[in-house]
Amino acid sequence: IDYTGTEPSSPCNKCLNVSWDGTPPCTCTINFTLEHSFESNVFMYYGLSNFYQNHRRYVKSRDDSQLNGDNSSLLNPSKECEPYRTNEDKPIAPCGAIANSMFNDTLKLYRIDNDTRIPITLIKKGIAWWTDKNVKFRNPTGDGNNLTALFQGTTKPVNWPKPVYMLDLEPDNNGFINEDFIVWMRTAALPTFRKLYRLIERKNNLQPTLQAGKYSLDIAYNYPVHSFDGRKRMILSTISWMGGKNPFLGIAYITVGSICFFLGVVLLIIHHKYGNRNTSADIPN
Repeated sequence: IDYTGTEPSSPCNKCLNVSWDGTPPCTCTINFTLEHSFESNVFMYYGLSNFYQNHRRYVKSRDDSQLNGDNSSLLNPSKECEPYRTNEDKPIAPCGAIANSMFNDTLKLYRIDNDTRIPITLIKKGIAWWTDKNVKFRNPTGDGNNLTALFQGTTKPVNWPKPVYMLDLEPDNNGFINEDFIVWMRTAALPTFRKLYRLIERKNNLQPTLQAGKYSLDIAYNYPVHSFDGRKRMILSTISWMGGKNPFLGIAYITVGSICFFLGVVLLIIHHKYGNRNTSADIPN
């Protein structure tokens, strides 16, 4: 479901030129229909297009020691984070361009049954890699578990509406170990990508996770993409016994295999045409 809002008829067109810190956020609702039921667990993604997370300077613009909870790096971030290292003479936590551009739209899904909107439970934990959640990302340490005190002396990234210790109300999903933040910090290799946003778990084996029918998507539109001709979309995906549907590897294998086969034929022709020539240095009589 594309909700960028570039089309005048789109419900999100009014939010097209939203700013990072718009208060209150612009909201819009998009209705859609699922033609087929989703039987297994459902994965909800947000997708971005024309967003180059693979730019060399962008990828380097982070401080892994700071993200791992090192107290000295918290107050003295790496110079790789410039120009998002400090703001108003205070160190930024988390620093760098990757963190500063974190996706911050809020998506809510509803099923429409007889004109009644029934909210779909979206699970926000378990979306990040285990190694990222438990090894690479740690909150600063100190007396007590009060993140407000632990992040004292730092300031929020320039484009964030609130500091890192207010990303979530649950202590095990707040600060640097917030899973939405962790997912964003794992940069994408291509300019068109998707990142896992929420999980929808199957409740029982008698009913599908998402029934075929009408649904609506409520969007708190905070993330501006129109300035660089980007696109935003919400993706619902499920898995079968063979895994998820992703044609990239299949296309890549077929392409590389076809190139190898073509080169093999060319080299075979060259070998048969020129390989039997007399390469002896003897001068014939």
